[in-house]
Amino acid sequence: MPEGPSILILKEQVQQFSGQKIMEVSGNAKIGIERLHGQKIIAFKTWGKHFLICFKTFTVKIHLLMFGSYRINERKDTRPRLSMKFKNGELNFYTCSIQFIEGPLDEAYDWAADVLSDAWDPKKAKKKLKEVPDMLVCDALLTQEIFAGVGNIIKNEVLFRIRVHPLSTVGALPVKQLNLMIKEARNYSFDFLEWKKAFVLKQHWLAHNKGVCPRDNVPFHRAHLGKKHRRTFFCELCQVLYT
Repeated sequence: MPEGPSILILKEQVQQFSGQKIMEVSGNAKIGIERLHGQKIIAFKTWGKHFLICFKTFTVKIHLLMFGSYRINERKDTRPRLSMKFKNGELNFYTCSIQFIEGPLDEAYDWAADVLSDAWDPKKAKKKLKEVPDMLVCDALLTQEIFAGVGNIIKNEVLFRIRVHPLSTVGALPVKQLNLMIKEARNYSFDFLEWKKAFVLKQHWLAHNKGVCPRDNVPFHRAHLGKKHRRTFFCELCQVLYT
């Protein structure tokens, strides 16, 4: 599943179509995409893992889910979920969720929850975390209402960075570790963005999809943990369990 930094890169890649009118629209989405024909794109925005195509009175929300993809000025062999043609090219989305948002986006999104947004508010994130003391930290980091844009890679790397076991509960974390988790969720997201643009992201992974802990030289534990049951890599020696 693409994480927030990858969606931000998508936003940067499609700026050529900002302000352009959609000349043709097609795809197998079943939500009345024909309404896009002739519409002018006002802006592209992101919120966490959501890619937002903004028009005058409504917005198209695209979530790439686990296996979604897109193509700019080219196509895959399979039929797209949504295809938009412009005078200067085309934009195609595959295997994704597409929905309409009516009215102002400020009524639909809490921009302060987006870890990559200028509006990100760590104090607000901390307040939300304190309201769920029994939640496992491996679930908390993936809760988009708290950390919009954080995905499984960022979760694994952040917990390794701050030396916290994924089965720790939010309420049991010392204040220092809680603050570190909030801080590093944003810091690592920007590192992810930089490394992704340079095509070196995987070279910087310390825990995710790794077999041996680089700090202790012992095998990582691998398990599907938490209510979200996502793949988790962690070290039993250097990542402390707080319960």
